[in-house]
Amino acid sequence: MHDIFALLAKHGYGFLFGLVLMEALGLPVPAAVALMTAGALSARGLLRPELAFGTALSALLLGDITLFTLGRYTGWWLLSVLCRLSTNPEGCILRSANTFYKRGKLTLIFAKFIPGINSMAPPLSGSMGMRLRQFLSLDLVGASLYTTVYGGLGFLFSGVIATVILTLQRAGRVVEYVAVGLVVLYVVRQTVLYQKERVYKLVPRVEAEDLAARMGSTDADNIFVADVRSHGYYEADASRIKGSTRIEPNALPLSMVNFPKDHDIYLYCTCIREATSARVAYLLRQNGFRASVIAGGLHAWKKAGHPLESVPPEDVVLLPKFI
Repeated sequence: MHDIFALLAKHGYGFLFGLVLMEALGLPVPAAVALMTAGALSARGLLRPELAFGTALSALLLGDITLFTLGRYTGWWLLSVLCRLSTNPEGCILRSANTFYKRGKLTLIFAKFIPGINSMAPPLSGSMGMRLRQFLSLDLVGASLYTTVYGGLGFLFSGVIATVILTLQRAGRVVEYVAVGLVVLYVVRQTVLYQKERVYKLVPRVEAEDLAARMGSTDADNIFVADVRSHGYYEADASRIKGSTRIEPNALPLSMVNFPKDHDIYLYCTCIREATSARVAYLLRQNGFRASVIAGGLHAWKKAGHPLESVPPEDVVLLPKFI
């Protein structure tokens, strides 16, 4: 057990900084466990409490400031990434934004203790126009409280934590089996997801140039272009392909009634590998629609210089703003 503590003590500050920073950036890392371990090590004299506290606090502030800045300049894009595990990204964002807005700016002080809002609070603060100085002052209090609570618990209950570590050391073989099992489950899950997404690659793609040419021909009346972005309609200056129609991708199959079966349907989004538009097109084709995907999505259309239009005001959903 002492060897384990000695190893952690030798590299403890670096490990602590890295783990806490990863959680602050929204990665699924248990920073609270790292803080309690650091507190236990501090109680045994293997880490200096003030350095451990400063290391964790610096990591939290660095991660939070990074997300705040990205939220300020990327808006809904970053929020949708953080909500990527939700079945309805827009709902996730709106719920988090409204909860944050209604509870007020002081939510930042307790945000790290609230599941679902801990990693969303900094980018929401940026996206919702909070002043940087105000964010820093509130976030500093919240990060200090979070570090003190979990580090203090580790310090006070260092004996319990040492017992747990000793138990894990004695059950090392079991832990190895569990770790291997988790790796296998991860590989299986990724394989299943890959196989599931393979069918989407079979959906026909059309180049932006070819579609633009057809839209400018006499055959334009037989075309239906749909914007199925899972995010991107949430900025006042948002644009879309001229003549396209907004279709909510997370409301399928209900929104299928909005697609005409007697038209050639072309879908676009802003996802990597046209993920959303390919998924929607696949479902449409399964139900008898003539659906294709615009290769490269809205980015390819813009890059080619084809006509755009502003999103109608009634389709824009703006985040609440702190003013």
